[in-house]
Amino acid sequence: MKRYMVVWGSVFFLVMFCSLYLMLETVTMSSKPLELDAQALDGIEIKIKRIEDDILRNHETIKEIKDTVGKIAKGDRSGIDRLKEVLQLDNHVEVKKPVQHVEQHQEGPAPGVVNMEVLSPDQKKDEEKYEVQSQAIQLVQQDTCTWSDRPAAADYKMHEVFELLPFDNPDGGVWKQGWDISYDVNQWSPSNQLQVFVVPHSHCDPGWIKTFDDYYRSQTKPILDNMVPKLEEDKNHKFMYAEMSFFSHWWDEIDDGIKKRVKALIDNGQLEIVTGGWVMTDEANAHYFAMIDQLLEGHQWLAGTLGVKPQSGWAIDPFGYSSTMAYILKRTGLKSMLIQRVHYSIKKHLAQKKAMEFMWRQQWDDEGGTDMFCHMMPFYSYDVPHTCGPDPKICCTFDFRRLPGSKYKCPWKLNPVSVNDGNVAERSLTLLDQYRKKAQLYNTNVLLIPLGDDFRYDQADEWDKQYSNYQKIFNYVNSHSELNTKMQFGTLSDYFNTLYKTMGVDAGAQPKGIPTLSGDFFTYADRDDHYWSGYFTSRPFYKHLDRLMEGHLRSAEVIFSMAQSYARKFTSSAFPSVEMMSHLVTARRALGLFQHHDGITGTAKDFVVVDYGNRIVESLANLKRLIVECATYLLAAEKNDYKDKTYYFNVDELRESHDSLPDKTMMELSENFRSVILYNSMANKRVEVVKVFINAVDVEVQDPTGKVIHSQIEPFWADTDSTAGMKYKLAFVCELPALGVARYQIRRVAPASNPRHHRVEIKLINAQPTQAIVPSFLVKRVTDSADFSLENVYFKARFSGTTGLLKTMTTKPDLVEHKTETEFVLYGTKNAKEKSGAYLFLPDGVAKPVNIVGPLVRIITGPILSEVHVFTPYAEHVVRVMNSPGSDGTALDVYNIVDVRHLLNKEVAMRISTDIKNQDRVFYTDLNGFQMQRRKTYDKLPLQANFYPMPAMMFMEDSNCRFSILSQQSLGVSSLIQVNVGECVQRDTVNVGECVQRDTVNASSTVTLGYPTLVAHLVSLHLTQPIFVMPQKPSSPSLTLNPVFTPISQELPCDLHLLNLRTMQNKDDSPELKYVPRDTAALLLHRLAFDCSYPVIGLSCVATSTKVTFENLFKDLKVENLVETSLTLMHDYEEMDPKAAIQVDAMEISAFRLKLK
Repeated sequence: MKRYMVVWGSVFFLVMFCSLYLMLETVTMSSKPLELDAQALDGIEIKIKRIEDDILRNHETIKEIKDTVGKIAKGDRSGIDRLKEVLQLDNHVEVKKPVQHVEQHQEGPAPGVVNMEVLSPDQKKDEEKYEVQSQAIQLVQQDTCTWSDRPAAADYKMHEVFELLPFDNPDGGVWKQGWDISYDVNQWSPSNQLQVFVVPHSHCDPGWIKTFDDYYRSQTKPILDNMVPKLEEDKNHKFMYAEMSFFSHWWDEIDDGIKKRVKALIDNGQLEIVTGGWVMTDEANAHYFAMIDQLLEGHQWLAGTLGVKPQSGWAIDPFGYSSTMAYILKRTGLKSMLIQRVHYSIKKHLAQKKAMEFMWRQQWDDEGGTDMFCHMMPFYSYDVPHTCGPDPKICCTFDFRRLPGSKYKCPWKLNPVSVNDGNVAERSLTLLDQYRKKAQLYNTNVLLIPLGDDFRYDQADEWDKQYSNYQKIFNYVNSHSELNTKMQFGTLSDYFNTLYKTMGVDAGAQPKGIPTLSGDFFTYADRDDHYWSGYFTSRPFYKHLDRLMEGHLRSAEVIFSMAQSYARKFTSSAFPSVEMMSHLVTARRALGLFQHHDGITGTAKDFVVVDYGNRIVESLANLKRLIVECATYLLAAEKNDYKDKTYYFNVDELRESHDSLPDKTMMELSENFRSVILYNSMANKRVEVVKVFINAVDVEVQDPTGKVIHSQIEPFWADTDSTAGMKYKLAFVCELPALGVARYQIRRVAPASNPRHHRVEIKLINAQPTQAIVPSFLVKRVTDSADFSLENVYFKARFSGTTGLLKTMTTKPDLVEHKTETEFVLYGTKNAKEKSGAYLFLPDGVAKPVNIVGPLVRIITGPILSEVHVFTPYAEHVVRVMNSPGSDGTALDVYNIVDVRHLLNKEVAMRISTDIKNQDRVFYTDLNGFQMQRRKTYDKLPLQANFYPMPAMMFMEDSNCRFSILSQQSLGVSSLIQVNVGECVQRDTVNVGECVQRDTVNASSTVTLGYPTLVAHLVSLHLTQPIFVMPQKPSSPSLTLNPVFTPISQELPCDLHLLNLRTMQNKDDSPELKYVPRDTAALLLHRLAFDCSYPVIGLSCVATSTKVTFENLFKDLKVENLVETSLTLMHDYEEMDPKAAIQVDAMEISAFRLKLK
């Protein structure tokens, strides 16, 4: 049996599993007859159980009264006091009326006075002990884990390329990062011509130096306005466009006549839509859910308006490339793709091997089913000087926008001239020479020449200058057969289709001589030591906001799809489906827009980031309200009793602006029960700690069955020195069904009257006397420097008594102690013209430890959760231990609030030193939360080159143990010092990832595939998909609710993730139908591959079933018209029988279109 230990980190200001408690109230039976559907039957079962509990409790109380009266009759005077206690306890437990099926919400009296006294030891000793039984350890059947044994074979494996290359940068001549290219003119012939496709394009950033709207008005709209008449002038003119966020905006403004002309240009092949995503997504920081969602949004828009199905991917500007994107494009049905920003040494190496075009294969795929044909551009940039050939000063003279009189010049002081009869021969042969040299880097005689740059063709005269001058060159070359060359304008798919035809293969198939490649292309460097690892952590506040938005959008999609289906079934006219759909569409597009490679990366201007932030925060607020209303509707016993905009429950938090921390909603309690709704968007049952903010110290919490459960109260700290008066944090463990909604109940009670309610104890180190005054709580000032510990059923964490920082973790039950020493370090910036910034990380050397002397340390201990707060010079560092039987109990939760506003040119990092003996310096980081990629620290690379993006997780291991970090948002991470150190770089304001530690096997330099454990997968998903908490409003209207909504008959296996359940939008360019939801939904399932050598702990689900059947998946809804589709529903593959068991292979994402009725 292997040891397993987890350190779990959440973002700096988000409380992990921050939930408000639900209160279960006594309900009244409706006078009208009810139809007993599955939900009502569930309610009956719950209520029967509640009656049984009440009867048992009453019997116990009566027995105790009889026993006590007997003692009094025998002269025992203490029996009188005990009788008073029994009667008082019975009074506070609640004498219940006959229990009904549902609950009636009613306005309660105003909250009473909150008790301010500290409980005495005698009072606390009467508390009932809170005990957690750890979940049974599950062992996974090895026959379900065959993926671990089959790493893919590939001609080029990027981790091997990294081992091979010296990463030097010798001067290559005119091609600075290459070499002097030569060629044999006789390699071409009339039967073997060089076929050149010049591809005009314009790269339009949806936000960077200008906001989205500013770019649209000033540059993008003119580009698209000019495009139509300029392409119509000559059928040989071609153009391609990528960003649907801009294109859809323009489409909404043009009239029907222009729309018909655009469709005609697409139909005759003059205009091509490439990729078709909402944006050209970043591939380092973005999560795979968001990458797919922005692509789905673009493809569905195209399907509903133009009827276009993109064939080729175009990604010229992301700062490095992930193999996850190649997989996504392949599964959407695209045939080919193109990339540009790859490390100059890697480009040179592949160019020398003529491997600039390759089949990009996923590392787990040993059959080639994921192979995606990929073209890599060879030179420094995608602008005209770096796309025609190796000599930029020559190529610049063929950028006719820079003709004399233009404000744009060539920096090499050799400017373009117009092509005319007198110079056409010289100009043509000069350009052909560059084309022939570029062709030496590829395996075929089909050559791609992009012709464009950022926001090109926004002026009408550029269209004329580029097309007319190039056409003269084409005419000359094509008329001289001895040149054995054919030149023409084309689109990206024109190029790829001609290549496939020339090589005699179907589109997307592997041509002869084209190699396979596996791995990714991080970290990118464009020159010298300029490694673009800075953007992995730039603007972390907004990186967190992105992941928060993603979790809300997915959760809203799922619950809306269910609620909308029920609303159709019950013909609920009050359900606001159109308004909700408009909020969903707006949110999809806000999240999609931020995936832009200058959005989530943090590389846009400040005011542009504000624009992104405002869009996200507005959508966040709308999604929160949507989730609340859908949850309320689904719990409603009578669906037609639900009233729109009545607002029975509050959202969990509010934000004043895009850059503000959330203000948690406080629940006002009284002696009457008040409810809180909890929503689980995952397709597995969850048992986790949740938090709710309340105005009382002494409370009682009841679960949906009416059982009083253990709860814990702690003060809410307004700042370092003081608490927030009448605001407290309540914690308890909830249990929620898969995709379910449950109602918990809370009420205020007398002090010490609830033996299952616990006040935390507080210890302060290095505190001032005034800091030790916390009303209603026991506070102790600690004067010694001895280490202290926090623990739960899974592990014990030891902290330094002088700094308060984590030192070790001991796993249970084997009691093996592991080093996990935490410290903060600072990086300076290089003393050079160019310094660390939004894109680059240019440190001035190794990091220097932050000297922490006598920090204030606040230790909060309770039976359900405990915390350590350390106030360092740059950060409030918090470590939390959850005493939960669920997955959150297996993890140590770490987060930081960092303020570096007073620092100049400094980077803050959290370093965790372990005793992992990774002698080969290998570690693994995730790609987009989808898969793991092998990394290795190299001395031959500068420090900044050894940092990699970590959107969700990393781990390193030796033969005995694995240490993992799971993050709620994207970070930069490295393992710099041999054997034992991992660093998470954090900027501006810090967030902390999860640190997971556990044992493993077969860890050696020969192992190239890595998978998280199943627990790590689930914890990572729970980080991004938290339980939603919805407290009852202080004066909520009356509505009869069921205690639990359980929508599915059988939860999915742990390793089968419901990626999305997305109601499809209607025709986007129809004002009448735009926000009327279709009756179809997209259902996406992702089967997780995991490391099977580890035991599974802390989970209530199983990972033994590899198939799913749709017929009986939902309790009250029927699945109809089930069709397996491509990932973005562009292509229908097979109509499925809902009764058939569907297999989803490991690592694969399967998509289905269906109706829920």
